[in-house]
Amino acid sequence: MNFPHLVSLAACLASHGVLCLRFTCKGLNIAYRTKAFKTVVEYLKLSHDYKLSGVFLAGRSMGSRAAASVIRQLSQDDDDDDFIQGLICLSYPLHRPKLQSKLRDEDLLFIRCPVLFVSGSADEMCEKQLLEGVASKMKAPKKIHWIDKANHGMAVKGRTTDDIMEEINAQVFSWLRENIELEHK
Repeated sequence: MNFPHLVSLAACLASHGVLCLRFTCKGLNIAYRTKAFKTVVEYLKLSHDYKLSGVFLAGRSMGSRAAASVIRQLSQDDDDDDFIQGLICLSYPLHRPKLQSKLRDEDLLFIRCPVLFVSGSADEMCEKQLLEGVASKMKAPKKIHWIDKANHGMAVKGRTTDDIMEEINAQVFSWLRENIELEHK
């Protein structure tokens, strides 16, 4: 939750009037994280304190994988009403390092809402060619933004963390704005 890119992104979006709810889950169990993420989404959907017409889910690494799983689960419910308007995946872990034969794409292929991937072109957990192949099979509108030479942690030799965060923040905010405008047309 306190990963510098997430803190920077939340601050950037909030400065543009986008409400951001951030939370974290202890442990690395994907099922537990997905359950926690789903509980938060269901609370926001039913809350009388927050009268939200929709949300965009986002996560970094396993958090983006959990968000994709939540979207798939909720889309299979009978009362799916487009509450989730999009998904933002920062450093989506498409495969384990050096294990490109076992892709973690099953949830992505069922998603119908718009998806933004922001990944490093040198990410050892998301080989560029493999993500582009998965994206080509997705039915959802999707966009991939590659951070040149970035690894899974979005580090790039010769670039400052602030510079990389500015690039990520600009891409995410621009994509959100485009998708919110499309939603209101």
